[in-house]
Amino acid sequence: MGSFEKASILVAIAALLSFINARFLKLPAAIGIMLLSIIGSLIIIVVGIQVPAIKSGAEQLVAGIDFHRTLLHGMLAFLLFAGSLQLRTEDLSREWDAIAVLSVFGTAASTLIVGFGAFWLFRRIGLALSMLDCMIFGALISPTDPIAVLAIIRKVKAPRSLEAVMAGESLFNDGVGVVIFLSLAAMLTAEHSLTARDVTTLLLREAAGGVGIGLAGGLLTTVLLSQVDNYQVEVLLTLALAMAGYALADAVGVSAPIAIVVAGLFIGSRGRGHHMSEKTREHLDTFWELIDEVMNAVLFLLVGLVVLVIPFHVNYLLAGSVMVFLVLAARGLSVAGCVAITRLWRPMEKGRIIVLTWGGLRGGLSIAMALSLPEGTARNIILVCTYCVVVFCIFVQGLSVERVIRRVCA
Repeated sequence: MGSFEKASILVAIAALLSFINARFLKLPAAIGIMLLSIIGSLIIIVVGIQVPAIKSGAEQLVAGIDFHRTLLHGMLAFLLFAGSLQLRTEDLSREWDAIAVLSVFGTAASTLIVGFGAFWLFRRIGLALSMLDCMIFGALISPTDPIAVLAIIRKVKAPRSLEAVMAGESLFNDGVGVVIFLSLAAMLTAEHSLTARDVTTLLLREAAGGVGIGLAGGLLTTVLLSQVDNYQVEVLLTLALAMAGYALADAVGVSAPIAIVVAGLFIGSRGRGHHMSEKTREHLDTFWELIDEVMNAVLFLLVGLVVLVIPFHVNYLLAGSVMVFLVLAARGLSVAGCVAITRLWRPMEKGRIIVLTWGGLRGGLSIAMALSLPEGTARNIILVCTYCVVVFCIFVQGLSVERVIRRVCA
């Protein structure tokens, strides 16, 4: 089956599940599609016991999709650009210090807490993973997922400062988390370990290079936007920026997610605000809103379909259940530490620690990184644990974060 046929099937299924959710469940679109996708996958597994051909066909379809490459080297460009385009840069600039502390120190602290905690807990369950494997799990599960977070906070009414911190952290900390993850994953096959200096150099190169490409692409596109007043051309220019900017950053070995976030913020504040007519802004917003909704629908469908290829085992599920609480505790501790640091020079509003802890959702990015690991028992355990955490985040935290915000910020 070719790529077009696979994409057609996925879009058709996503459209059907989106209709069912809108007509009957009335959940947030991403959550409803993922729930229906998981239910459908479980039905296929059960029916497959009697009719193996059905299960086999579904598994072949899902196994034939490179989830890691599809998300990290394709869909993410559109999702991050669409999300960053709509953010208020003035709100982000007011909270830049909190965002920076959470993105760097918060992600690193959570990685260490989860890594050491998982190493100890896995052994109590009877799963002997190495410290390196546990740290890799900590690195891939610690960054909050910008796709999941942005999909949820659009539906809730959080204070503007908290909304800015949640969105900003989710957009930038995945760059930090990916660098830590790639550095640790490289040690699995490397002949010598990477030093702290190596990791720091890589992080700075990825971040600085990503920011540089994002600013250069955003500036060039803004200059071009100022020369025309044609919404078809202007929308096409932003699409080219999202795709070409991401591809260029990938090709030169810097952080493509950071590049596209910076480019989207630049266009949203400069290009969209100063060099577009009202008609163009309307068309631009509609176009990227549709791109965002379609990509999110397909992504959360894929997250649900991953159930078909996950090697579930009783001990793995037990480990996954334990990891849910460890990851949540690590998030709470790292957020509390970062808020305590930020409070040294300015006051924080009530409930910030609770909201940032509960609103720190994980999603498809974590699953994509887990799927990219080399085949083996350690990968299977990490994948199941990652999936359990993501399911808890999306269904439990995602559906209750609005009530938490209303209660603690009232």
